[in-house]
Amino acid sequence: MVRELSSPQRQIFQLKVSLSDVTPLVWRRVLVPGGYTLDRLHRVLQHVMGWQDCHLHSFEIDGLQYGEPDPDGELTVRDELDTRLDAVVGKGSRFRYTYDFGDWWEHDITVEDAFGADPGERYPICVTGARACPPEDVGGPFGYRTFLVALADPGHPDHEPMREWIGRPFDAEAFVADRATTLARRLC
Repeated sequence: MVRELSSPQRQIFQLKVSLSDVTPLVWRRVLVPGGYTLDRLHRVLQHVMGWQDCHLHSFEIDGLQYGEPDPDGELTVRDELDTRLDAVVGKGSRFRYTYDFGDWWEHDITVEDAFGADPGERYPICVTGARACPPEDVGGPFGYRTFLVALADPGHPDHEPMREWIGRPFDAEAFVADRATTLARRLC
């Protein structure tokens, strides 16, 4: 008798991603395969948060740095292309993702759950979240607070320069999880 071996079920991690030092909190809850490399997780985070992937980034997990290797060898960073998420974190793990070393956007990430993939589902999925991501190059958390104050007050001396700089309407409360999921699936 020949027995068919079933393939192991893919593990899905439920991640809570929160942007540090921004009030009110900007956050997302995403479902990603544990087999994703950290490079692929970076791309998912870019799309679900609303960033444009214009800057450097790194992950800090258990005191180790992961990212794109420095061609000059000046920074000790483990290669994110060679590192699977499920090899470095598990349920209950906490780690940090930093994007844009100038503005220094720190994201606190918690692995809230780990479970088998639904065979009828496509991943990644942005389940929920709150608030729009700050615009690129706004100046980090302090610059973002200044930006929001200026936009909210037509009498503020920086109101018009900030409106011109952003070049589009900006609603800090706006976030649509389905749109984030579509972007992450299409571009990751």
